[in-house]
This record gives sequence, structure tokens and C-alpha cells, in this order.
Amino acid sequence: MVLGFNHNVVYKGEVFHVQTEDSGVNNPHIITLLYRGGVILCSKKTSYADILMMDNLESVVEELMKAQHKELMRRLKSGEFDERAFSIEAPPLLENYEIPSPGPEVVSAPVPEPRRIDDIFSSPASSNGSSKSDLSLLFAMPVQKSAPATPAAPQPAEKPAKAVVNLDDAILNFFGTSGKK
Repeated sequence: MVLGFNHNVVYKGEVFHVQTEDSGVNNPHIITLLYRGGVILCSKKTSYADILMMDNLESVVEELMKAQHKELMRRLKSGEFDERAFSIEAPPLLENYEIPSPGPEVVSAPVPEPRRIDDIFSSPASSNGSSKSDLSLLFAMPVQKSAPATPAAPQPAEKPAKAVVNLDDAILNFFGTSGKK
């Protein structure tokens, strides 16, 4: 199974993303998606169920994927998606955006005594005198004890952003100059 191809390309001053994937022999199809700002503008799905018995299946599927990926980039370049792509306001790209994680919460609720599972599902009056015997006790949030402060772990180095290239360069560099242009 070929993993796939991904390109960020600039077309008319905007960044588009072209992604092609192989779903594998258990689900034999190739799917290519064209995105602008996280919005799918076009998708193309091609089955290769009819060639599963070929000896060189992996290389044939890779060539089919390249052809389909290149076709979608050419269709973008030809202006086929202009009306759809530029009629919507694309959300801003948030590459390498980190979502801050909240610190641990300290809950000052009393910790209930452990109960047997039979007591939870038995009569309304449990053995410890509590009148709460429904399933809500199973889903109560555990109380977190505050831990001593530890020094912050060093932050990993930022991953470099995926390169954004000109559409013509992406087609030529990735797929070569063979075939029609």
C-alpha cells in the first residue's frame, strides 16, 4: 500500500492543499481531495478492484495515484475550481497552533466511601445509609489531589511548517516533465 501524496500549493495568491491516499487492498480505491483553508473543494475517488490480481500491483497503484494527484492540480491550474474556491471566505490557516492545556483542577468535594457493585444496583437504601443508589455514582468525577509543583518540562522544538510551493513547481518537481503539461 502506497501511503499517499500531499502538496501545499499557491494558486492566485492563495494556499491550496492536494492530498491523495490509497485505502489498501481491502478497500481498493484511491481518493484525492482538494482543500482551501480546510474546506474540501473537490474529491475524486477511483476504484482499482479490477486489477487486484496484478503482479506489480503496488507500482501500478502508485502510478494511478500520481496521475490522479497531478490531474487535480492541473484542474486547479486551469481555473476549474475558481468560482467555488473564491466564492467562499476561507478560514485562516492555523499551522503549528498549540492549544493550551489547562492545569490540573482541584476539587474539594468529599470523597465517597468505596461501595460494592451489588450495593449500587440494589435497593434505594444502601448499607451505609445513603439514599443515592442510582448509576450516577458510577460516573462521578474522581477527586484529584494536588501534587507538589514540579519544574516544567522543556518544550519540544517547533516542527517546521510544511513548505508552500508554486503549483507549476509542485507539478514539475514531484511528477517530472514526462507526459503532457
